[in-house]
Amino acid sequence: MNKIKNSFIIGLTIVFTLVVSCKDLDDLNINPNGVDPENADLNLLLPTIITGIGQTVVNLGFGDIAGVMQHTQYDGWSSGHNDYDWDNQDKSWSGYYSILRNVDEFYQKAVEGGYEFHQGVALIIKAYTFGLIADLWGDAPYAEALKAEEGSEYFNPVFDDQKTIYEGILADLEVANTLLSGASSSYENINDTQDVLYAGDATKWRKFANSLALRYYMRLSAKEPSLAEQGISKITSAPDTYPVITSANDDANVGYVGNSSSDSWPSTMEFEEDPSGTYMRNKLCATLVDALQELNDPRLGVWANKIEIPLVLVSGEKVDRIVDGKREISQDIVDDYEAAWGVGIDYDEDFVGIPPSVFAASQYNLNPNLDQGVYNPHCSQLNDIYKESDGPLLLMRLMSAAEVHFILAEAASYGWVSGTAEEHYMGGIQQSFNAWGVGDQFSAYIDGAPYDGLESIIKQKWIASWTAAAESWFDYRRTGLPELQTGESAKRQALPLRFYYHYDDEISKNTENAETAIAKLEPTQYKGTDVSNNSAWSKFWLLQGTNKPY
Repeated sequence: MNKIKNSFIIGLTIVFTLVVSCKDLDDLNINPNGVDPENADLNLLLPTIITGIGQTVVNLGFGDIAGVMQHTQYDGWSSGHNDYDWDNQDKSWSGYYSILRNVDEFYQKAVEGGYEFHQGVALIIKAYTFGLIADLWGDAPYAEALKAEEGSEYFNPVFDDQKTIYEGILADLEVANTLLSGASSSYENINDTQDVLYAGDATKWRKFANSLALRYYMRLSAKEPSLAEQGISKITSAPDTYPVITSANDDANVGYVGNSSSDSWPSTMEFEEDPSGTYMRNKLCATLVDALQELNDPRLGVWANKIEIPLVLVSGEKVDRIVDGKREISQDIVDDYEAAWGVGIDYDEDFVGIPPSVFAASQYNLNPNLDQGVYNPHCSQLNDIYKESDGPLLLMRLMSAAEVHFILAEAASYGWVSGTAEEHYMGGIQQSFNAWGVGDQFSAYIDGAPYDGLESIIKQKWIASWTAAAESWFDYRRTGLPELQTGESAKRQALPLRFYYHYDDEISKNTENAETAIAKLEPTQYKGTDVSNNSAWSKFWLLQGTNKPY
């Protein structure tokens, strides 16, 4: 991980307002106050595209997908986060295509200059970004995307099949591996300061490319098991040709500058004037807290604060008082609370999470302040580090050694790779512990978290995806694990499967192609009141015919 340095903040503040080829516009729309990417130095584009995709990953995995996967719950303005109250005016892909437009400009400059290092990097970030688009929406513009400058015939690009996009991603990663396989002395024009991910280290970028390929082969495992097995076996059987990330020291992490709200951790309170902002309303979810406590997991203390005032049940009537730092309450107080809010009391003295999708998130556990997004002395707030703007653990986590080991553990459980599933399972936990600064506690932990098949692999992978929870959502969709249950206030009684195609940015501007893609979606019994197959509870190609997750 290479933390962003102040010396190139200027590069990060370049703002590119670019046309995406999926917009019905007549010309490029360049921000007059920014730098035209066509005229920008090649290396000045690099931190922009790296941090663009990095912040996107955090905004997903620390945002609403953390709510879906029950890492966190909001106790104020919570419907999108806790209850998946989404529709076709939420979650546009326009920002993703803006990143891709910058990546494409970077790639073209690299080709023109004959810079193979930069070409390889561009292909990795292109694959990563298109991968997210396919993962989140399904079919999308791919082959005809990013071509608006070539003529009006590309203003309304065809939506490629999801399968085609995945195949393109894997092909690009193969090329990237080759481009980045040369000796370090063979590469030109590398500015290690501008490479905010790996400081110009081609070998680490190469490991990232092949690790990302493992991710996507496993993504295809339920739908295309033969392809997945062949791809994973190809990579793992030739480690010199296809090196991967196996140590947390090589994790694909990017730090934050922390000089303004735009380059800081999203829940920072240093630039947040609202006392009920993201940090204050973001609490641990009981699902995650309970899982971590059951395992006596030291990562819980890294991610959350202990509650300030535990609740204690005492005898008597109408007892509600603070004694020795604890709030003593009698059963009649508990009964009245449960009758009013429909949720029980958690008496844990250390960590308390909010149950998923409950109407009483703001009032949970007898919170004395019933306003939204306020401090709750009886519920676990995120660790104080998440109030900060930057720090050694506040990272954009694009890919980790832990994830790679869990992928290999799953592959080993199917007989696709050498080594045992247990070895890779333990490796995944160890590398996650290393990444969060508790590596020395692994030996004391592992006996209480033994390998027990696929369920144990996915559970630990879900835990390890803290602040990068989108990947655990994608695993849940293909495996049904972990077995998460919705709550009473959820929009549907099942977890969502995809994002809606956005009406203003996608459907209304490219109607014919969008409607063709929507027609291919397969609605489930949880489609509910959605007026078309464009539902968060419809299945795209990747899930159709798999019977997963439901």
